[in-house]
Amino acid sequence: MAAVQLARHFGAEVYATASPGKWDALRALGIPDERIFSSRDLDFERRILETSGGAGVDVVLDSLAREFVDASLRLLPRGGRFIEMGRTDVREPEKVAADHPGVTYQAFDLAEAGPERIGVILAEVVGLMERGVLRSHPVRAWDVRRAPEAFRFMSQARHVGKLVLTMPARPNPDGTALITGGTGTLGGLLAKHLVTGHGIRNLILASRAGDQAPGAAQLSEELTELGARVTIAACDAADRAALAEVLAAIPAEHPLTAVVHAAGVLDDGVLPALNRDRLSHVLRPKVDAAINLHDLTAGNDLAMFVLFSSASGTFGTPGQANYAAANTFLDALAAHRRAQGLPATALAWGYWAQTSALTGHLDADDLSRMTRGGALPLSSDQGLALFDTATGLDQALQVPIRLDLAGLRAAAGSGPVPPLYRALVRTVTRRAADAVAGDAAAFADRLARLPDTERFPTALDLVRRHVATVLGYASAHAVDPDRGFVELGFDSLTAVELRNRLNAASGLRLPATLVFDYPTTAALAGHLLAELAPGVDADNAADMNADLAADGINEAELRRAMAAIPLARLREAGMLDPLLRLAGIGRAPADTDTHPDPDAETAALDSIAGMDADELIELALGSQDA
Repeated sequence: MAAVQLARHFGAEVYATASPGKWDALRALGIPDERIFSSRDLDFERRILETSGGAGVDVVLDSLAREFVDASLRLLPRGGRFIEMGRTDVREPEKVAADHPGVTYQAFDLAEAGPERIGVILAEVVGLMERGVLRSHPVRAWDVRRAPEAFRFMSQARHVGKLVLTMPARPNPDGTALITGGTGTLGGLLAKHLVTGHGIRNLILASRAGDQAPGAAQLSEELTELGARVTIAACDAADRAALAEVLAAIPAEHPLTAVVHAAGVLDDGVLPALNRDRLSHVLRPKVDAAINLHDLTAGNDLAMFVLFSSASGTFGTPGQANYAAANTFLDALAAHRRAQGLPATALAWGYWAQTSALTGHLDADDLSRMTRGGALPLSSDQGLALFDTATGLDQALQVPIRLDLAGLRAAAGSGPVPPLYRALVRTVTRRAADAVAGDAAAFADRLARLPDTERFPTALDLVRRHVATVLGYASAHAVDPDRGFVELGFDSLTAVELRNRLNAASGLRLPATLVFDYPTTAALAGHLLAELAPGVDADNAADMNADLAADGINEAELRRAMAAIPLARLREAGMLDPLLRLAGIGRAPADTDTHPDPDAETAALDSIAGMDADELIELALGSQDA
């Protein structure tokens, strides 16, 4: 491109060959289409001869090889000069002169000019550029950490201009760092870390509440004691004018060099409940603020532009469609900035152990559900260490998260693993997935084959086990069949999770409103029974449990109580023989053996453990009547 500009400056008529993708660059330099030819085939020789009326050209500046060199040499008349810039097909001048009489061949090497001559050339070129005669080449910068990728790109010869390698910039200690959401828990942690770990001395902590935010005054004092100059700005970064005012107030001697966008809010809910207002409530502080930061800092020489995203946008989190969408936008914005040659890193965080405005509402059940999803909480030290590592890598999107691989492996044994985790743990194969479907069919078949008195307890046990898993209970026995789901702690998210589990276990397609349509475990078990075994009187089976509840009796508690009664006490109360007879292994009433078999008695109690609630009640009441 420099040769084209210089040749035109000296009045030469320029014919140029290039790959079609670079023709626009030649047109921009003033070369008409009739003198632009492809460098990918040999047709340029014929077309140049036609265009020049058979005269050819006086000088060839070449970087091609093999048959392309031969074609270019044939375009030169006597007195023509061939200047070879390439290194792959350098020829002997004498051989060229013999094959092309009157043509001078010279391989050009700038280093042979020597330092003094190069200095003179450079001074003249700079002068031409200052006068507007020459224009600088397009430049594409590559971070030095991506040097192999840059060399591969250069070898493909697709670029126009120059490729340069750049060293990663570090925030200037005399510059200013802006943190949106800076008075929040994570914003405060990061502010201290930027001061102590990165040497930043000038901070703007922006938040909607400003210095009225809880803990803002104390945070300012702590940062000041660390040697930082702190400005706490009451600024909604989603308000473009307000943000522009904050940026305009940054002094020239401490220019903006780092931006961290850590603002955000949650408003969780299932998809049908996310109306326009709830979407806007979450998108505005994330998306609108990020756009404003991107646009309003375009003229700043930033060393750091970090977007606090969330793993919910990467992996998906139940009930957070709005939050996931907002954070996915941040991830895309980081990639967009990188494509423009601007600094950007999106950090899709897992959840932090440190309580913040985003996690303060989470209870033990919420945390248990997140853990089952494969994530463990990040301590403050872990999170800040990951911040340093991630921002030191040349990638637009990083996912700093602490994974529970053991939990994921356990989950993989009973169902599908999220796609992005499948490279970390052995996943459920198609055969295993088919087995899950087979298990659902087997459960329905098993239910149909059971005696009527056993079907409801079996369905109830299934529901209780999955309720216990969803709520994080130690065992199914902790789930009271007649206690309402809302009272147990269910919300719309856990309701959907239970629905999904029961769908897989039963093979049914149950509604998302399941726990509200059938508000207790017993009622839900009755519904499953009615769907899977239509001939069974599910209402009557459920009424048995209702009767138990009315009498203040819990089936699980009854079983545990009977199992805890010593054999001697049962014998003294006159209940042992009826229990043994009901279990089918006891003595007849006329049996006068005074030396009972202890093994038989133990076996009888084991058999009792398998009885349903109705049988246990009949057993207990019948013994008292006797």
